[in-house]
Amino acid sequence: MSQCASKKRVLVIDDSEAIHTDFRRILNPEQRRARDDLDLLEEALFGPTPPRAPAAPDPEFEVDSAFQGQEGVTKVREALTSGRPYALVFLDYRMPPGWNGAETLRRMRVVAPALRVVLCSAYSDYSWEELLQEFSDLQLLKELRKPFNGQEVRQLALSLTGPQDTPPAPA
Repeated sequence: MSQCASKKRVLVIDDSEAIHTDFRRILNPEQRRARDDLDLLEEALFGPTPPRAPAAPDPEFEVDSAFQGQEGVTKVREALTSGRPYALVFLDYRMPPGWNGAETLRRMRVVAPALRVVLCSAYSDYSWEELLQEFSDLQLLKELRKPFNGQEVRQLALSLTGPQDTPPAPA
């Protein structure tokens, strides 16, 4: 399997370039980089660092971007058609001048009804209860409030794209 094919595909739909940058930084932390000045200073102050057992590699994500809801739904459709569907979408509530998050989600559910989505916003245009009435599957829909914590974003991505619990087979 190619390296790219083993990555979990994540789509970020948000009108802010800075948010896309944040998601890329959080979901694709740099692999251990070459020793830099800070590493050399640390070694000079505290002595050489003892060798550590290699840690299990973190799952890698392929992060794609859409800046409006219409573009996001198109990318979801194209990903399905190409056989490389997204595992997860982080979707902003507000994206002027186009569709808001709720309208984008409505249209995305037509294209990919089982796609996991995390709705992100600092605003309360819709109450969570209103959204759950329309989009009732809690397995597929989560909420993340801005400003978000990087650890929380990464944990959500890992848990929502990891192996999912399946009901036991009938006896």
